[in-house]
Amino acid sequence: MKPMLPTLTFDLTPNPDWLYEVKYDGFRAILNWNDDGITLTSRNDKPLLPQFPEIKEFLESLAEHFRPFLPLRLDGELVLLENPYKANFSAIQVRGRLKAAKKIAEQAAKSPCRLMVFDLLEMGGKPLYSKKFDQRKDELRNLFMKLGLPIETDPYSEKLLQLVEANRDFTLLWDNIVLHDGEGIIAKHKNSLWEEGKRSLQWLKYKNWKYVSCFITAYEKANGYFYLGVNKEGQIHGIGQVLFGFKPDEKQALQSMIKQNMVNEDSQFIYVEPAICLEVKYLELYENQLREPHFHRFRFDRKPDECTYQQFIFNQKNLPADLEITHPDKPLWKNHPIQKVDFILYLREISAYMLPFLENRILTVIRYPHGMFGEPFYQKNCPDYAPDFVQTYRDEGIDYIVCNNLKTLIWLGNQLAIEYHLPFQTIHSQGASEIVIDLDPPSKDEFHLAVKAALIIKEVLDQLNLIGFVKTSGNKGLQIYLPLPEDVFSFDDTRLFTSFIADYLISKDPDSFTIERMKKNRGSRLYVDYVQQSEGKTIVAPYSMRGNEHAGVATPLYWEEVSDKLNPVHFNMENALNRIRNQGDPFKNYFQTKSLQDFAPVLDVLKAKK
Repeated sequence: MKPMLPTLTFDLTPNPDWLYEVKYDGFRAILNWNDDGITLTSRNDKPLLPQFPEIKEFLESLAEHFRPFLPLRLDGELVLLENPYKANFSAIQVRGRLKAAKKIAEQAAKSPCRLMVFDLLEMGGKPLYSKKFDQRKDELRNLFMKLGLPIETDPYSEKLLQLVEANRDFTLLWDNIVLHDGEGIIAKHKNSLWEEGKRSLQWLKYKNWKYVSCFITAYEKANGYFYLGVNKEGQIHGIGQVLFGFKPDEKQALQSMIKQNMVNEDSQFIYVEPAICLEVKYLELYENQLREPHFHRFRFDRKPDECTYQQFIFNQKNLPADLEITHPDKPLWKNHPIQKVDFILYLREISAYMLPFLENRILTVIRYPHGMFGEPFYQKNCPDYAPDFVQTYRDEGIDYIVCNNLKTLIWLGNQLAIEYHLPFQTIHSQGASEIVIDLDPPSKDEFHLAVKAALIIKEVLDQLNLIGFVKTSGNKGLQIYLPLPEDVFSFDDTRLFTSFIADYLISKDPDSFTIERMKKNRGSRLYVDYVQQSEGKTIVAPYSMRGNEHAGVATPLYWEEVSDKLNPVHFNMENALNRIRNQGDPFKNYFQTKSLQDFAPVLDVLKAKK
């Protein structure tokens, strides 16, 4: 079955007769479930389940729930979600090219893809093509509610079928698309019918373009492509080709300029001196080439040496138009080529994984106004000059910042808030939201003690049927998290557990571990900070950077990584992003674990022994 397709538009005017959906960038997929079984096929009618077995496995786990609605046909997009508004195109392309069954299974377990469903074509064997779009959408929503499937996009949910909601407020949706670096919007007329294989004007795609100022380096005679470059440290750096978007007179003018600036010619190309500057819009950089480039305008006001690689990289991620990034080229580290722009782009990229931990928590930041070249300071009170969109929460006379969105995070990044420290509860919590055990060796040279302690604790957690997560501190230690259900356990309860763990470690190896608070009395032993688990105390947030020499990041780990081979210095800004792209997020199931954590029986035993 060939899917119905949207028509690309560069001009979309909000209209009350239209509904708006997030456009996800992945593989268009139609799901069929009937007496012959489950199939998932691409727009070219190729089977997708061999490459994405997690979808079939998830569906089969709910077979009894689906049975009353079969035969069933759903239209959607198979994606690897980064955040509620963006899918990772390059990552799903890599998944789609995997051949080895073992590798496919590993990736399906570590970074499962999701089928984002936006249309209902058949239910209970009854075709719904002739129904209007808003009616099909209502039935689809009702179906998801009956099945207990998410009706809001959740990158952390274990449920791999999720609903793409239809929105009436274009502006609000578009603002979120831009903030979260999404691909764009699909606009659908509320009365549109589903028409197989048709590219319809009743469905429109409106994309979140990025813009690059670049220059032409060559013209390919056979197909009319114009090759593009930017200036990278005095050298020409190719970024791809552009063919579309020119009006006839613009293309004619450009070909004339190419002849005037020609420096060489062969059977395939006309090569030109870097002199003709253009602005090109595109979706993203994929395998060092612009995706879907379109000519936007000539830049006669620009010189080629002003079309820089640095500005190109910075503009790859649209930032809020009303947020000015000051001094983007400011160096931040002495021993690392990290500029302010790099740090802000890190925050943007990591935000989908970091923001859930910041949400509804009062924030203490450490700001480095001069990078590592000057003195830092702690900031708790929200400054008077903070924009109106920055949320605050008053606690014990302090107006703390609450970072609930990407815009606030980027603003904090521009203030050079490098470190983000959080309490162990949200502003709504009555009690502890998690237990965190901080394993703090005296120096990086004794990091092996943190590894030793973590592995002993993991054995205890396994014996007690508790679920723990581990991360580096970003400095010289490790931190172990036990998510807890909200409003159930007090800090006195959690202190009983951290004290028990500390005593157990010392009983196992008193020469390696201590609860001595005075540094001078610890010697070379690791300090087990069980007192840290209390109201008002803080811990560094997952994926927060640290203001140390190695530009460390508090990096979530998989338990199998915790060994003597682990080196805390290896976990820095660049590696944190590469780890997620290649290995997924070790904390991806953190919040789902809260409802599964069977802590009460353990606490009962500890109270009985008290």
